[in-house]
Amino acid sequence: MLRLGAEPKLVACLIAESSTLAHDWAVRQKIGGVHMNAFYRSQLPNFPPSAYTEEDIAFVVPRALELTYTSYSLKPWAEALEHDGEPFVYDAARRGVLKAELDVFFAKKYGLTEEEFRYILDPKDVKGENFPSESFRTLRDGEISRFGEYRTRRLALEAWERMAQ
Repeated sequence: MLRLGAEPKLVACLIAESSTLAHDWAVRQKIGGVHMNAFYRSQLPNFPPSAYTEEDIAFVVPRALELTYTSYSLKPWAEALEHDGEPFVYDAARRGVLKAELDVFFAKKYGLTEEEFRYILDPKDVKGENFPSESFRTLRDGEISRFGEYRTRRLALEAWERMAQ
């Protein structure tokens, strides 16, 4: 478990992991209501700091940094991650790709297969149109309304394909 004063790169890994669809899905399976207390927190599928290899950190940290450092007010955070450049421009298309790459990275780190990851994105994609469960209806419906497609699903599956090679 991370504590105050933890290595900033490991904090970035925890933030990135906690922001993924697979993590969100697991949290939703644990919580029966709308409140999450410390009891639930201890049951969440977060990797301990020791689970991150240097290769993992090298993959996750630049993406987490780019997704979070979009304002000068976060300059101390960027500096803690050894970045001395300007904040990143908020580019929705680029952010979608980075988020998808992190979603896939952590899904694979959790040991999920592509089919299990597709189930998390949209159970009907795996179980058929008549399957009664949904994972991220608000996300899916919002993206279909905004982009004409479930963009997160497409980007995530494209990232899965890229990262499988």
